[in-house]
Amino acid sequence: MDTHTQKFKIRLGLFIAGGLALFVFAIFIIGKQKNLFDPVFKLSSTFYNVSGLQVGNNVRFSGINVGTVDKISIINDSTVKVELLIKKEVKPFIKSDCEMAIGSEGLIGDRLVFITQGSSDAPVVKDGQTIVSAEPVELDAIMASVQITADQLAEIMYNINNGNGTLGRLINDSTIANDFSQTMTNIKTSSKGFSENMQAAKHNFLLKGYFNKKAKAAEEKKKEIEKQKASDQKVKDKEEKNAAKQKAKDEKK
Repeated sequence: MDTHTQKFKIRLGLFIAGGLALFVFAIFIIGKQKNLFDPVFKLSSTFYNVSGLQVGNNVRFSGINVGTVDKISIINDSTVKVELLIKKEVKPFIKSDCEMAIGSEGLIGDRLVFITQGSSDAPVVKDGQTIVSAEPVELDAIMASVQITADQLAEIMYNINNGNGTLGRLINDSTIANDFSQTMTNIKTSSKGFSENMQAAKHNFLLKGYFNKKAKAAEEKKKEIEKQKASDQKVKDKEEKNAAKQKAKDEKK
């Protein structure tokens, strides 16, 4: 009986010790997440709508988690105050002209607070300072806007399919489509005729001198461009040669 009692006491002691160790570990993890063991300072801002933000949500600066939401309180019917706990080590990088905004981690992730970067010449924020806020864009508002756009697009496609409007008549009316096709054919024919007339004009003895003069001018301009390119290439080759010589001298030294 005594042996059994002794084993029971040992097991009970181990169970209690394990429970205390687990409790201390949990406190440490929670405290670390809530910045209870790090030196922190407070910042606050006001919003019209916090868009589902909760106490304990993360605060990010330059894409890094730097703190947590400490308190959310309603000031009046149009103002909600959000207080943050920020790690003191990032305080020198947060300027007084930074803005606080509410966003989400992904499209449907947890809400969090973003602190935007300020200007380099602005003073550093003070402990307890209230900074400017930017109102969050509600997902419901975005979806409503997308729905309106989709409805408008569906209406446009319906009108086109039913021959309403200029584009609808052009697509669905075979007469208009045939007229448009004939117009394009006429333009092509006219362009071909104009090209043939220009070729004939070039061989006309009255206009032959004019066209020869234009061709000669174009040829001279082409030669001038080629000459300039050759000159530029010669200069470039000379510079590369001089650079190679200088490099060889430097290596000998």
